[in-house]
Amino acid sequence: MPTSATGARPLSERGFTLVELMVTLFIIGLISAAVVMTAPDQGPTPGGEAEVLAARLKRAQEEAVLTNRAVDVAVDTVGYRFRVQGRDGWTPLTTAPFEPVAWSPGLKVAVVATDGAQGVRFDPTGVAGAARITLSRAPRQAGVAVDDAGNVKVDVAPG
Repeated sequence: MPTSATGARPLSERGFTLVELMVTLFIIGLISAAVVMTAPDQGPTPGGEAEVLAARLKRAQEEAVLTNRAVDVAVDTVGYRFRVQGRDGWTPLTTAPFEPVAWSPGLKVAVVATDGAQGVRFDPTGVAGAARITLSRAPRQAGVAVDDAGNVKVDVAPG
């Protein structure tokens, strides 16, 4: 059996020890855990849902003006839906882009309107009663405000 004066291992015995492999895997695991813990939540945020609601409210206002009919957007804790006023009363709108929308789980919704309504109603000229819809999921909050002229604005609180 040949031996080396320096104690170096022959080429056929070189490699990683079990301890070296375990330490390497442990370090990779720590780094992976740190990345996962700091990654932002990919679920819907109140700000994102407020942006979608604002866009759909603006489209409802355009629909009211283009069709010369009042459009109502009913908002509650479950979601929101659209109706249009016709000769026979209010008819639900169910075609794109006016399909009913359900809020994502855990989202809290509050509606404050000057006329006490649970939503926003655009008349055929595009004017609406002032309303504020607040969407929140701790610790984030966002709001959609509609003024008397029918202008739609999104406010996203930092956090």
